[in-house]
Amino acid sequence: MKMIPYGISDYERISLQDYYYVDKTRFIPIIEQSVSYFFLIRPRRFGKSLLLNVLDAYYDINNEDRFEELFGERWIYKNPTKLRAKFLILRFNFSGVDPQPENMHRTFESHCRERFLEFVDRYKRFFSPNFEEELMERETAADRLQYINRKSVELGLRIYLIIDEYDNFTNSILANISKKAYKDATHGEGFYRYFFNVLKLITTGNGMALERMFITGVSPVTLDDVTSGFNIGTNYTTAPQFNNLVGFSEEELRTMLEYYHTQGALPMTVDEVVAEIKPWYDNYCFAEDMLDNSMYNSDMVLYYLNWLMQTGKPPREMIDKNIRTDYNKLRYLIKTDHELDAGSNLSVIREIVETGHTTATLKDGFSVDEMVKPDNFKSLLYYFGLVTIQGTKQGDTLLGIPNHTVREQMYTYLVEGLGDANAFQLDFYELAQLMKGMAYRGEWQSVFSYIGAELEKQSRIRQFMDGEAHVKAFLLAYLGLTNYYQLMPEYELGKGYADFYFRPNPRLTDMEYAYLLEVKYLKRDEPESRIATLKADAREQLLKYASDKIVTSTIGGAKLKLITVVFRGWEVAEMIEEEIQ
Repeated sequence: MKMIPYGISDYERISLQDYYYVDKTRFIPIIEQSVSYFFLIRPRRFGKSLLLNVLDAYYDINNEDRFEELFGERWIYKNPTKLRAKFLILRFNFSGVDPQPENMHRTFESHCRERFLEFVDRYKRFFSPNFEEELMERETAADRLQYINRKSVELGLRIYLIIDEYDNFTNSILANISKKAYKDATHGEGFYRYFFNVLKLITTGNGMALERMFITGVSPVTLDDVTSGFNIGTNYTTAPQFNNLVGFSEEELRTMLEYYHTQGALPMTVDEVVAEIKPWYDNYCFAEDMLDNSMYNSDMVLYYLNWLMQTGKPPREMIDKNIRTDYNKLRYLIKTDHELDAGSNLSVIREIVETGHTTATLKDGFSVDEMVKPDNFKSLLYYFGLVTIQGTKQGDTLLGIPNHTVREQMYTYLVEGLGDANAFQLDFYELAQLMKGMAYRGEWQSVFSYIGAELEKQSRIRQFMDGEAHVKAFLLAYLGLTNYYQLMPEYELGKGYADFYFRPNPRLTDMEYAYLLEVKYLKRDEPESRIATLKADAREQLLKYASDKIVTSTIGGAKLKLITVVFRGWEVAEMIEEEIQ
């Protein structure tokens, strides 16, 4: 039985050691027919590195006689292109560059030096005996790049340049150091900008050996900055023909699951696996014309399957800790020099948490100085995979939270954004203990009493809680970060539903209580008599939805409680529990 390639991006290892590979080689001719210099942005851990290794193996001139060995089981084996095994491959992966200003340039040059030596080892048979010596006499990566290009032109050789994680270290600079340090590398006479200037030089005009290039990253910001004033490649991130280039489509997922099911390796049916992982890992769309062809995050799927097949049970935590770590790093990239703009960026996050979506004109390039503009900031969230394309609205792109994994991260961003702005903080240990009482002893009032008391003490939060939607977003973010419930908001369930369904965590099979919650909001200047009307409305809604199939099919053995919390401004005015009829 083929092994699960979780955490493995080495295509040659996958092929030779009999790992399961979701075949993407049908895209090779489409990539060839598009442009020579190809730029692709996708969220972290989405299969980009594996794709680049496939291209490396396919185009490497050294693999001319290994086609069947490496690709005999793939689509491309019966449909080869004329460019197969015609290139010298020059590879870079800038994830290893140290973003600390004092080490950045040195480690960049060190990484490039190792990659050039690797290039020499792979292709020394094509060059003169003194090629390595003359190459390493050059002092900088840019100079060595020009030398390799010139020598390759003289010998009639063709180069395919591959750059993985081109913006990894520059994003780290923005996240952890400062915009100034970032600009020192990417603007003016910065070394990284000069490196791309040389790339531009050897991809235009006469005498170029660098015929093709494929660059990947998670954001267009760095490319816009280092190539400002000239265009080095075409961004195909939102092109419909490449929507499925990385990640898994549902068809690809089901084909893989059927294979393991026939091998007797799945303790669940294919439909059961899909039903469980779809809300957590699916619903990424990268082109407006491909709304019916959403993609699963491949790393998360393989994490789940690896755990399921090794233990016979689904993982206790649906979110891979590596994914969680990567998303946590991205939080800092929605800030500029560690200051969250409460007037725009925080309000965008809050809008998305409140409603589940936002609208924007997606931008395929913008500089670091323009990151905080609303459309650019929303585009950045899209590139990071924190929102995805869900359609169009009034001429703009409709962007929404793709799944539960991302929703948890958005809650975290909102909560930590409020904390960073010194607006509000909760003791999450205490909150978790209170939520435990809510889950196992039905003591739900203490949760909202605690939140109400903290709202009263921490007065700065009041400027962020003007209206019912803001109150709901606040509760959604804080209560959604505990492990006892999967908090399902109204917008996720197509409206016409209780404000929140506290769905029991399916991993906690001994959960005693589930909840439907209605949140009602009374402005501070409204009369007290209106509370009775709000309570009556809440009661009617709760009783209506208590028998909904979404609740009955997911509640397990828990008892359902119908609760209403009435806010007057930021204060908890009343808490009511309804009897189920």
